[in-house]
Parts: sequence; C-alpha cells; structure tokens
Amino acid sequence: LWVGNSFFYYNNSMHGHYREIAKSLEPKENFRGVSVTISGSGIDWHDMDTYLKPGLIGKYSFVPGNKIVFNKEGRQFDAVMMMDCSQCPVHPDLKPVFHETAKSHIAKVVKYGARPVLFMSWAYKDAPEMTAQLAEQYTIAGNANDALVVPAGLAFARAIAKRPDLELYAKDKRHPSLAGTYLGAATTYAAIRGKSPVGSTYTAGLDPELATFLQTMAWEAV
Repeated sequence: LWVGNSFFYYNNSMHGHYREIAKSLEPKENFRGVSVTISGSGIDWHDMDTYLKPGLIGKYSFVPGNKIVFNKEGRQFDAVMMMDCSQCPVHPDLKPVFHETAKSHIAKVVKYGARPVLFMSWAYKDAPEMTAQLAEQYTIAGNANDALVVPAGLAFARAIAKRPDLELYAKDKRHPSLAGTYLGAATTYAAIRGKSPVGSTYTAGLDPELATFLQTMAWEAV
C-alpha cells in the first residue's frame, strides 16, 4: 500500500512502475499494489485505521480480461509505505507532526501485521540542500520506529551528481519527470526486495541505456 501525495501519482503512479520492474525481475512472484494519495497531503492527512481495515481497500482486484478477483478478508498488504509532503519533515512547524504521525502510523501498520516503510523523498531541483535535511529526518524516524527507509532522495542526488544534465524533474522543479518516477520505483524495488534492479527489461519507454543508469543509481543508493 503506497500512502502519499502527488510525488507518487505523477506519471501514472509510481506503484505501477514498481510492479513492472519487479515482475520483469521476479516473474514467478505475484506483485499487487494500491496507491492511496491526496494532492499536497502531509502524512497526518491520511487515516491509517480506515486504510488497513479488512474488507475495504484491497478487497478486490482487476485482472486481465476485465475480470474482478475478490481477495480474502483480513490483511490485504504485506507492506505499507508512507511519504510526508515534500517539505513537511524539515519544516520548522511540521517536523514534529511528521515524527509524531510516523510513530502512530507505523504502530498501526505493525499491529495490522504488515511491514512499515518510509519513502525518503527528494530535494527540490533549486534547493539541493534539502537532500541531506530530508535524509536525516527520514533516517531518524526509521531508526526510532524500526521502519525500512527507501532512500529515493539519495538516489536522485547521486544520479544528478553523475549526470548534471539529466532531467529528473517536471517543469515545477518539484514533481518527478518520467525518469524521476522510474528512479523512485527502482529505488523502492532495491530497498524492499533487497535485490538489484539492474537488468530489468521494463524501461517505462525510456532509452534502455538511461534505464540501466537509473537502475544502477538506485542500487548504489540503497
């Protein structure tokens, strides 16, 4: 379950790209994901109790042939990944809210029987200093609550350092380009599965050489 905001849902949603990367590398596994996003949302905008209640989100899935498969009642997700708003974890007024809500949400995820994950978002294109700031706060929250942290922000910084002309951002300098979304998905795969995404045949329509570079940056960051 992907819980976040527009950083997730840009480019037809990161969770779909993650699924395709994963399927290409582990074809015998069954990957299912649901994205629950609110535009501009902070982590405290989301009602984790409702998201995790059996018989609601995830109760059925659409499969090829326009058929619906009803999933068993009970725990629908193996992991729940959460992202705060792009600057909330480092904003002086919202930093405490980030840590308090992360603790509360993670406790609910664990009680529900799933693995808690935090998604470390990236710096704004014109504010690269945010990389270290966000990394620090997400790492603190992950360590404090025994949650895995997906270092997408560090992957962005690594890729930009090696290829300064690479465009990972949309025109607003905040949201991801398709390459940025792909990098986030590849980093998520590397962190959650503990395996390198290098070699995935899914490129999201990007140049294969670029896709391989982004896969490599994701694995190195993790």
